[in-house]
Amino acid sequence: MRLDGRRYSNNVEDRRGSGGGGLKKIGIGGGIGGLIIAALVVWLSGGNPLSVLTQNSNFSTSTEVSGDYTPTAQEEAYANFAKQILAGTEDVWTEEFKKLGLTYRPPKMVLYTGAVNSACGSQTSAVGPFYCSGDETLYIDLSFFDQMEKQMKAGGDFAYAYVIAHEVGHHVQHLLGTLDDAHQQMARSSQKVANQLSVRTELQADFYAGIWAYHDNQMFNSLEPGDIEEGLNAASKIGDDYLQKQAQGYAVPETFNHGRSDQRVRWLEKGARYGNIKDGDTFSPSYNSL
Repeated sequence: MRLDGRRYSNNVEDRRGSGGGGLKKIGIGGGIGGLIIAALVVWLSGGNPLSVLTQNSNFSTSTEVSGDYTPTAQEEAYANFAKQILAGTEDVWTEEFKKLGLTYRPPKMVLYTGAVNSACGSQTSAVGPFYCSGDETLYIDLSFFDQMEKQMKAGGDFAYAYVIAHEVGHHVQHLLGTLDDAHQQMARSSQKVANQLSVRTELQADFYAGIWAYHDNQMFNSLEPGDIEEGLNAASKIGDDYLQKQAQGYAVPETFNHGRSDQRVRWLEKGARYGNIKDGDTFSPSYNSL
């Protein structure tokens, strides 16, 4: 991505090294194999990957109390990158909301290490990046980008930007009322229907990430050859079918709550190709046609 000269968002709170509940890192041991990959990507719905990992009896965790913290040069580069991407989402969604006759209220982003407290409760970095509508904030431990590259084979600057833009997509849903409506429906639905509503919600957030990419490129000529492909690769690695097969060797469609790999790729690509927010209705079509 071309980001030289781009501004940095001021809506960022840096809590790195603060402890945030006393966790420095999560240690994984015991030969759980592909489950590690599955756990790393539950961030897409703000879920707890420990529920995936603890299904295996060999899973164990260890914690260390946070002490003096000095970020690496790579982490500082990630931090600056995240601030620029967040600024880009602010610019794009401000204009998109104007087209709808609305005013965009940007979210805050909290950078943390190990663990963090939010209006949605305390979380460890094991959950990955997540959005909390209670305080309109997205939370990210920047080490997740290293995990994407090394463990998921889904690295690249646009892939990392997609992570942030997806969480901002949930904020957009919150501002438009979609996210709260979906959560209310999920609360009074059967598990099967709730899972389907979750899939619809996640696919729309993927679409909104694509919307951001399209308009950010229109505004700033930010995309380089291969960028979209990086994002689509990341999307393909976080489909429920792919993750379940990595974790347990087979997929159970009725338990999907993020969407299949092909669905995630399709909705991200749709937003990035056409840039029309009106094309992002994932709630009206039949579930099988998503």
